[in-house]
Amino acid sequence: MKTLLVGLVASLAAPVSGTFVVKCYSRLIDERADPIVNPGAPASHVHVIAGGSGFNFSMDYNQARASKCSTCNIKEDLSNYWTPKLYYHAKNGSFISVPIMGDDGYGNMGGMAIYYNHHRGPNNDVIHPFPPGFRMLAGTSDRRAPSTDVGASNTGHLCDGQGPTENLPTTKCSQIRSQINMPSCWDGKNLDSADHKSHMSYPIGDMSGPCPSTHPVRLMSIFYEVTYSLVGFEWYSDQQPFVYSNGDATGYGFHGDFVNGWDTAALQRGIDNCATGVPNCEAQNFDLITDQGVTQECKLPAQLNEPVSGVLAELPGCNAVSYGPASATPMENCNPASTKIVAATAASLGYVDVTSSKGFKYIGCGTDNPGSRTLTVAQISNDQMTVENCIDFCKSKGTTYAGLEYMGECYCGNTLPADRAPVAGVLGNCNMKCRGNSNEICGGAAAISLYQACTGGACTNSAKRMARRLAGAHHAVAMGLMHSH
Repeated sequence: MKTLLVGLVASLAAPVSGTFVVKCYSRLIDERADPIVNPGAPASHVHVIAGGSGFNFSMDYNQARASKCSTCNIKEDLSNYWTPKLYYHAKNGSFISVPIMGDDGYGNMGGMAIYYNHHRGPNNDVIHPFPPGFRMLAGTSDRRAPSTDVGASNTGHLCDGQGPTENLPTTKCSQIRSQINMPSCWDGKNLDSADHKSHMSYPIGDMSGPCPSTHPVRLMSIFYEVTYSLVGFEWYSDQQPFVYSNGDATGYGFHGDFVNGWDTAALQRGIDNCATGVPNCEAQNFDLITDQGVTQECKLPAQLNEPVSGVLAELPGCNAVSYGPASATPMENCNPASTKIVAATAASLGYVDVTSSKGFKYIGCGTDNPGSRTLTVAQISNDQMTVENCIDFCKSKGTTYAGLEYMGECYCGNTLPADRAPVAGVLGNCNMKCRGNSNEICGGAAAISLYQACTGGACTNSAKRMARRLAGAHHAVAMGLMHSH
């Protein structure tokens, strides 16, 4: 796990041209969600999503700013960043999710790097912060061939650091770095547009060129990098075997989305003080999250009842694999009842409701340390471990708390250190299946699923309250969008 995280840090090193870097060490979720293109409904394909926990199928700036945590390292930035997920198309026709650098299979997830570049153009333009409510996308999801469009030249793929090329690499490599420059010239009026692009433009010529007269306001130039690990995947023919979640086997349809969640004053401070080449700019101008474990704890529960990782028979959203050169035809009405947006369930929030059967309530996902345990009265570990078994064991020891970790470890205690307790509004990094019941969650790596004995009155699971807050926030924003039309 440590080696993978160190590798992720190395991949997030800033290029010389970078003004400052938002280092998203983890991501919130992989899901068929896109509040820009498909607000309030399942998106057409799966995205890998980083940033603030305010992300939802429908959201606005206030919801972004209300995030309780972020997968990225600058606390003042609660924006969301997302790109399509990559799959391996196997010989037998199945699709296998390709890990992002930092994914370790034990709950830790890799992320992406977002470079905020300082391109003032030949006229030394004033650079403005993104206004509240601003959002945009770049790239064309259905494109499957080279294009002279300026946006096409701003997407690319690097095979083991070589390139970039607009298309996915056609020769074997151990890593693919997918990247995209977002447009940086704004019309100064619209926070969004019907196609989510027209309110923005690329500078003329290249990113250092002048803004066109139709889009005279220069914003920060943001550049995404997502690095996928291809180790262990067989290249079984001359045709490369990888495909994005939108069915794109060419790479030309790679794209990125951005919803602004910045503290405006903080971003302005970064613009003013972080000229190119300023050392340690992030540390001097922003409040940083330096513990990667904190970003790993920031996750969201799934709101669609469909698998998007592992081995799949087809791409989620009924996306057919397309090789071009003709543009892909989007699949219409592929939202069966099983994939409608639903409130988070106990299972998706990572707990078992044992309030009635065992008299214990789930209080959230805390943290643990092998050198100094969170719960210290008793412990047991076995291959039959379930939530119920652990609680029964702790009840036999007369303790107030029961905690599960690393699939099969159970810990009991009567006190819970404040610095190890679950954080309100943060889902945590408990997502390992119990060895004795794969339908239950038994903590994670240095993450402990905590249950507390009920004493008097109502016995309510903390995560259930979180589910209600998520559902309430989604409903409130959705109603706001309805009333705005």
